[in-house]
Formats: sequence, structure tokens, C-alpha cells
Amino acid sequence: MRCRVKLQKGKEMAEISFELFNNALVQQVVGAQDANLKLLEKCLGVEIATFGNNIIIKGEKQAIEQAKTAIDVLYNKVSRGIGIDEQEVKAAVRMSGGNIDSQTAQDLSNLVLKTKKRHIYPRSATQAEYIQTMMQNELVFGLGPAGTGKTYLAVALAVSMMLEGTIDKIILSRPAVEAGENLGFLPGDLKEKVDPYLRPLYDALYEMLPAEQVDKKITLGEIEIAPLAFMRGRTLSNAFIILDEAQNTTPMQMKMFLTRLGENSRMVVNGDLSQVDLPRGVVSGLRDALEVLKGTPNIGSVRFSADDVVRHGLVAKIVQAYERKSKKEYGDE
Repeated sequence: MRCRVKLQKGKEMAEISFELFNNALVQQVVGAQDANLKLLEKCLGVEIATFGNNIIIKGEKQAIEQAKTAIDVLYNKVSRGIGIDEQEVKAAVRMSGGNIDSQTAQDLSNLVLKTKKRHIYPRSATQAEYIQTMMQNELVFGLGPAGTGKTYLAVALAVSMMLEGTIDKIILSRPAVEAGENLGFLPGDLKEKVDPYLRPLYDALYEMLPAEQVDKKITLGEIEIAPLAFMRGRTLSNAFIILDEAQNTTPMQMKMFLTRLGENSRMVVNGDLSQVDLPRGVVSGLRDALEVLKGTPNIGSVRFSADDVVRHGLVAKIVQAYERKSKKEYGDE
């Protein structure tokens, strides 16, 4: 690889030329009518040209280094038989952001959670960090806005560990605090009232396991989806336990939940401190727990940002706008 650096309009500009050696794989990376490269150009503000197996990237130095890393990630993926689409290209851009080097980005993109219906890969460096943190710690806090994959990846790891036989049970829970709504006015018994509120957890499961297996495991009690109040008085052993929307717990509820952790279990607590639906003046149990447990061994914490949002591109812009408002008004980190 050769690199030539020149100055232009006050910025450090550069040109990188490198070669990818497998013709068939290069075509997959480039995409039909160079579609993947055009998307990289749009995302990173660079110019990319190909001459056979040679790729030349021109632009601001940091941007072309990120583009080179993103192409390395894509080449690594097609080398392992993974198809490249628009979402994979955007994931490679997110994976190559910051000061991450090419080899590290490739290693992180190689992380995989295997479920019955699909293999799930991290879509950003923070998602990769989150997966690694969940694997290495008995208790993990996942913090950040909606759309960053916090709950989805936690459920994926839980399903993967169940299929491997590492744990016997998956327990998914949410506090019964509604976003401006009241469950008491919904028709039906308690389960029928609560099930729509827990629907995101069901949706994640059905994306990873055949529907009949999900239903059977729920019937047998191998998968349990329940409001937080149902956790009181229990010791949860040989289980993977996930608490979603944890910003809506009180400190007492959070303490109750965290002390349910039993032998050979893992616990993941996810929430967004910018979306607390508790009554005004009530302290979030998630915020309280982060302060109380700071520095405790075997507890991990991963913070997501708007850059990690993997939904529609407009969602990231919406999250960024609310983050700016929150920092301005409340000084939130």
C-alpha cells in the first residue's frame, strides 16, 4: 500500500492505493454498478476509484483511512461467505469509526451470535464492545437511545447460550410503567394487559427461534417474559436475565431485581436515561444503581450514542437532536 499526503484548503488531504487479490470477492465488495463504493463515498465524503483489483481512495486523511478500514471489513465479510448489502456497508462505516485500526475492526466484525434462524453480527464497534462485555461479566448495564440494538443483542446472546446448553432459562422483564398510558384501562386479564407492553421482547425471540420453539419454551417455562413485579422473592439460577426499559424502575425495584441473581446466571440491565417515564421527582433506579455500583468488580457498563443507531437514518438524527436538548437543559452525559 502506498500513501501520498498533500495539503488542500487547510486540511490534510491524502490518497491511498491498495490491492485486493481475489477478483470474485472484489466484485462483491464493490457491488453492482459500484453501489457499495458510492455509498461509502456518500457516508465518508471521499472519492473511490477502481482499476481491476486496485482501489484508490482520495480525500481528507482521516476519512480515507476510515474508508480503507471499512473496505477491509467488507472484504473480510465476503471472504467468510457473508453477503454485502446497504446495511452491511453502513455497519462497516460504523465499525471503522473513531481511532479503531483495520485489524481490530475486522476482529470485531467477526463476532457472531448463532441462533436457530440467523447469525447475528455487531453493527458498530459499540455493539461489539457490548457483546464482549456481556460475555465477560455477570452483570452488565447497557445505556443509550432506542434503536442501538441493546435489547436485541442481549436476547441474541441469551438464545445462543441456551442453544449451547450454558444456561437453562431465559427471563425477560420490563417495569410496568407506561409512556403516558394506563394498562388498567386495557381489556382482558393481567397477561393480556401486559403482553402488548412486552411485545418488543417477543419480537426479538421470534426473529431468532422458530415460532413453535418459542411457544413451546414459554409453555415449559424455559423462556419467561414477565413484568418486573413478578421477580420479587425469587432466586434466578442457571438463567440469562434481561431487564428492559430499566430507567423506569425506582431504586427499591432495581435493588430487588439485582439481588435476584443466582448461581451460573448472567444479568443485563438496559435503559435510556433520557426517556424516564416515572412521576416527576422520582429518582430512576437505573441512574441510582450506576452510582451505587460504580467500580464494583464483575460489573460492566456500555454506553451507546446516536452514532450506534441501526434503524432508519432519520432516527439517528432525531436521537441526536434530543441528546443536544438533554445536555443543554439537564447536563446529562
